[in-house]
Amino acid sequence: MSEARKVTVEPGIARELTAFQQNILVILAEEARYGLAIKRELEEYYGEEVNHGRLYPNLDDLVEMGLVEKSELDKRTNQYALTDDGEAAVLGQLEWIFSKFVTEEGRAETLHELVDSTQ
Repeated sequence: MSEARKVTVEPGIARELTAFQQNILVILAEEARYGLAIKRELEEYYGEEVNHGRLYPNLDDLVEMGLVEKSELDKRTNQYALTDDGEAAVLGQLEWIFSKFVTEEGRAETLHELVDSTQ
């Protein structure tokens, strides 16, 4: 196993995000997407329909916070991408979660295995 680098990120703005907004950031961490693709991913995760009236105001808030960048794909479609600050927010949230979860060596190994399985 390669030596892991120490990542220390202040949660900062991530503390102010709703779980829904955090889930949007996680989806965009994989790759930039247009609105309906984000909506489909969220619906798959939640197991129910996500209303446009919920999704787009949250995307606009994330853009306003500087966590997501919005660009025009065509006259009717916008694409959304994670910014560096958005990535830092995701990492900050993960670091906080891991610090609470990893209370013994066995749990740390479980996380290592989880990360290794996604590569």
